[in-house]
Amino acid sequence: MTAASTAPSLTAAPPAFSPAEALALAERTFGRTGRLDPLTSERDLNFRLTTATGDSFVLKIGNAAEPAEVSEFQTAALRHIAARDPDLPVPRVVPALDGRIGVPLPGGEILRMLTWVEGHPMHRATSSPALRQSLGATAARLTRALEGFEHPGADHELLWDIKNAARVRPFLPSVTDARLHDLVALWLDRFEAEIAPALGDLPWQVVHADLNPFNVLTDAEGRTVTGILDFGDMVCTPRICDLAVAASYHADPARPLDTLAEVVGAWHTVLPLTPAEARAMPDLIAMRMVLTVVIAHWRAGLYPDNAAYILRNVPASGAGLAALTQAGRDTARARVAQILEARP
Repeated sequence: MTAASTAPSLTAAPPAFSPAEALALAERTFGRTGRLDPLTSERDLNFRLTTATGDSFVLKIGNAAEPAEVSEFQTAALRHIAARDPDLPVPRVVPALDGRIGVPLPGGEILRMLTWVEGHPMHRATSSPALRQSLGATAARLTRALEGFEHPGADHELLWDIKNAARVRPFLPSVTDARLHDLVALWLDRFEAEIAPALGDLPWQVVHADLNPFNVLTDAEGRTVTGILDFGDMVCTPRICDLAVAASYHADPARPLDTLAEVVGAWHTVLPLTPAEARAMPDLIAMRMVLTVVIAHWRAGLYPDNAAYILRNVPASGAGLAALTQAGRDTARARVAQILEARP
């Protein structure tokens, strides 16, 4: 199995358009012009467009390796969310002048425009009980808003999808730190033997699947979630994978179970966990940490010029995985069970 066949959109280079070319596309397609500022992205080309009146938008040029159906899936989901929970702070789709919400380009890329969501990047905020609880509650609202949403693109294969965690094993050699390598290998063995076979017992639906601190915005004080960005990793999977992703970046190595419980407890208040979800929760959090470590190391080797950005979440995920492993699966499950008892 080659890297390209495993994750073509993760191995294909991002679109190559100059700011001038992108601005011309925005004016011709959406009737909007102004100042363009580049935004970071793993596999697409994104810009912030600020008009003369001060309005801001996100101009997105999707990776040509990603099927058009996946782009359509993302914009349809944003429309579904807007209808189900209009107050959720997510981007809104901006139609083109001809009414289309995704415009194919000659190279196979898909051009889209979304509204700009104001806020401060969560990765710059200090994690706190208030922020973790706000994240858990907002993530649950988002997942609840996506209930019932169906689309042909929902079944696309995504390497970041926790249910596909076994597929990263070929990339394990890219993790050169011996202790981290062995820890990741331990969890991959557990996933294949115990975790994956139990996923069928969980409720499934379309989820955001990438609530990492670079995709979440907060208020100026860093206490409340004010925005959720980047719906490019949406997929149909066990619904608590959204919770697992969000919580995985907030495990304080000094007290991992207490900090994770704040995220999980707030989620449970909005979208109650089933007993099977509660049992699986600690394992799925650990598996998201595994994916972060392995995929980031692998991709940093492919794109050394962008390695700093690609590896940005690895230190926290590695430390969190070690702390969660040391705490023990039985202890972690008992802690989640306490949450269910306290908040039925």
